[in-house]
Amino acid sequence: MAHDLDAPAKLRLQQFLETTIGGYLRRPEQRESFATYAFGILGEGSRKSVEPIAVRAFSDPREVQRCHDRLLHFMREGPWSDQEVRRAAALYATKAMQEQDSLMVWIIDDTGFLKQGTHSVGVQRQYTGSAGKITNCQIGVSLSVASRTEHVPIDFELYLPRTWVDDEKRKRQARIPAERGFKTKPELALDMVARAKEDGIPGSIVLADAAYGDSSAFREALRGHGLDFALAVRAATRVWLLDAEGNAERNVGIEELGVELGTRTFRRITWRTGTKGKLSSRFCFRRVKPVHGDAEPEDKEPLWLVMEWLDGEAKPTKFALTTLPRRMSKKQIIRIIKERWRTEKAYEELKEELGLDHFEGRSFTGWHHHISVVLCCYAFIVTERMRHFPPSDRGQAQAHANDNAA
Repeated sequence: MAHDLDAPAKLRLQQFLETTIGGYLRRPEQRESFATYAFGILGEGSRKSVEPIAVRAFSDPREVQRCHDRLLHFMREGPWSDQEVRRAAALYATKAMQEQDSLMVWIIDDTGFLKQGTHSVGVQRQYTGSAGKITNCQIGVSLSVASRTEHVPIDFELYLPRTWVDDEKRKRQARIPAERGFKTKPELALDMVARAKEDGIPGSIVLADAAYGDSSAFREALRGHGLDFALAVRAATRVWLLDAEGNAERNVGIEELGVELGTRTFRRITWRTGTKGKLSSRFCFRRVKPVHGDAEPEDKEPLWLVMEWLDGEAKPTKFALTTLPRRMSKKQIIRIIKERWRTEKAYEELKEELGLDHFEGRSFTGWHHHISVVLCCYAFIVTERMRHFPPSDRGQAQAHANDNAA
């Protein structure tokens, strides 16, 4: 991708690496290694890992070996802070995003890193939506920031199954911090949310799929951070249906409720015009309170239950709970909920163009360092897009992406 940058863009890239990112790399050799790796990530080549980056950087075999050894040490053992460089990149991109759009949402999602063997940190046979099946992979949980036209992942955490954190030998070999215990994916997501709040990343609404939305602890923690949410939930979720005065009428499953209400209560809403025409579906909104254990409905916050009945389906199949205020129009709420599907497009670019899943090392530190460089490169590319393309053009490009995603 770097070969497509014009001279002013290359100068901005140099300044970005030296000033925005380099300020958090204390030693000159760290800044040099980061820049070498970043140019390798942004440049040509089908593989974006240490060895091929070193080979492309030098023609002399002795220089290649020295570069390889230096980069390997920088990635595997370099004592630099992932949080600091990721924060710098995130603020760099979101500042440009805010100049175009005041609405910022945070999106939680996860993606698979397909692997061979059993030695890559965190790998095991587990389900990943990237492959649509159980396979041998690592799972990375991400936090992205999105506006109406742009989408930039700013943080990642590696999910460590119990088979890794409960095995002290594996932890030592993979350089997993001794204090690191087992954390669920929602817990990893909340760690990133807390960091984003601490770092001053703009955004007040969190979106996520049902793997996160089904957790009442996750929903409550977001509210504890002062954040609104629009979270998918599974069809088996139960809620207290509220009457016009806000009193709990009855306890009901949300799929059962949607079927009971029937298609006559679902109204068509168009949330975007894409390259293939209007993107629309049928939706129904009801005020509810989630059922959780033995808690009384009076102890719960009233929410919108948003049910979607897709054309051609025999019943509603998509459901979300949201704290978004009643003063917002239903179309506004749907537009926000639909932003979540753009994450897959970002994952695709990160993997195909920037080698997000190309790290070949086995260490916990190395995995996170590789992800940090990739996130910094993507933040720069997104900012360059905003510089070169007007919002209307970006909107059309994003509409095309949403034709496929939604």
